[in-house]
Amino acid sequence: MKRRKWDSKTKALIVLQGLKGRQVSDICNEYQICQSEYYRWRDEFLTKMPQLFDNHDRREESLRMENAKLKHLVGELTLEFKKVNECLE
Repeated sequence: MKRRKWDSKTKALIVLQGLKGRQVSDICNEYQICQSEYYRWRDEFLTKMPQLFDNHDRREESLRMENAKLKHLVGELTLEFKKVNECLE
């Protein structure tokens, strides 16, 4: 019998069905997988899930830092512009 390869999106959808309360035995029968495989996928899913939020937090912090740098640059350019305008008057 040839082994099937499941893509990550399908695995996640299968695991989410179980997490939403559907009977694991029904899920396994429908997709023709053994329960140990389902539970292995579930454990991997739950282990890696916090990383999704961690990456979001890092991206947000990176954007905050870039925003602060740009505000500082705009402030410096504004002061420079005022100095040049005073000299021209």
